[in-house]
Amino acid sequence: MAKLGKRTKAARDAFAGKENISVEDALALIKTNANAKFDETIEIAMNLGVDPRHADQMVRGVVTLPNGTGKTVRVAVFARGPKADEAKEAGADIVGAEDLMEQVQQGRIEFDRCIATPDMMPIVGRLGKILGPRNLMPNPKVGTVTMDVAEAVKSAKGGQVQFKVEKAGVIHAGVGKVSFEPAQLAENVRAFVDAVAKAKPSGAKGAYLKKVSLSSTMGPGVSVDLTSATQG
Repeated sequence: MAKLGKRTKAARDAFAGKENISVEDALALIKTNANAKFDETIEIAMNLGVDPRHADQMVRGVVTLPNGTGKTVRVAVFARGPKADEAKEAGADIVGAEDLMEQVQQGRIEFDRCIATPDMMPIVGRLGKILGPRNLMPNPKVGTVTMDVAEAVKSAKGGQVQFKVEKAGVIHAGVGKVSFEPAQLAENVRAFVDAVAKAKPSGAKGAYLKKVSLSSTMGPGVSVDLTSATQG
């Protein structure tokens, strides 16, 4: 077995026996033990009582975190003419049509969010095998296929987070940075959990929210009391 470093061992010792604690206590523990040389992301993992292999149990959606993510989001927009101009004015990092398609096909994916006007979807559709696995495919259900590209760009850069359940019934996302105030992080955590709770699919049976855990980028995770995570 590999020998643990002093920092990793200290963090694990600090987290030992800490389970199902309040959001505030979990964040305090994480912030105290986040000692990396960069501003770590606070990450949330939610175990859901769904099987996403069934269409009526798929969970996906979008939430705007009240205090932002602390991350600089690079936005690409597929649009032409006036809509392309709107996207640029709103702060989009990359705007194009066929030229942007070719860039993606060449493996140059220099963006974190992809938005498209409806008329661009025949072009974007050709990129499904590239963008789909990276969760970058524009989708009207989360507001990334829209004629209001300016608002979509502003939302993407202003703290909007997309979520989609993975095969094992787990959702992962970043909900802020270690440098955030504890109250800001707690508010973001509850906003995210609330959005996932509201996205409960029709096919979900039994317990839907099964477990919520928080961690920092480099630190161990700690499970959070569900009542604390869902209270207003």
